[in-house]
Amino acid sequence: MAEVQVDRIFEVLADPTRRQVVQLLGEGPRRAGELAAATGASSPAMSRHLKLLLAAGLVEDERVAGDARVRLFRLNPEPVVAVQAWLDQVQAHWRNQLGSFKRHVEQHVEQKESS
Repeated sequence: MAEVQVDRIFEVLADPTRRQVVQLLGEGPRRAGELAAATGASSPAMSRHLKLLLAAGLVEDERVAGDARVRLFRLNPEPVVAVQAWLDQVQAHWRNQLGSFKRHVEQHVEQKESS
């Protein structure tokens, strides 16, 4: 995943309402009005939040068959999986660094004890 994409996703998720929307959509698809009610946001504010989530690719929408006015929003798992992969890389790097530091300290302690 390109670093710009990771940056954009973290930027969008920096807002607590948008994080709450992502959590709610993780439970299942919802309408904008349901999301607004669940988060305590106004309809115009929710519309702005959803627009940013859609632009970042975190959320997808679809029209409900039989009523083109109704949109159903759902979580797009691909960016979440990509961010998790990035976090796994960061964690592996730090695990390696901490392992190296631990070996260094253990060697230093052993040297002190043998002298």
